[in-house]
Amino acid sequence: MTDIIKEPTSKFIKVRCPKCKNEQIIFGKSSSTINCLVCGKVLAEATGGKTKVKARILEVLE
Repeated sequence: MTDIIKEPTSKFIKVRCPKCKNEQIIFGKSSSTINCLVCGKVLAEATGGKTKVKARILEVLE
């Protein structure tokens, strides 16, 4: 008997803050608001599903 392991549908995303240009890795399905660690600007907001990203997406990490 073989067990099938499903691939996760959620990803981590590398974003750049539009205010201070800090690069930060965030979770694609975050349950809370994500602020920049340097200047405090809102980078992403929770929507109940996928995160609404308000910063430039540099890379989607696997």
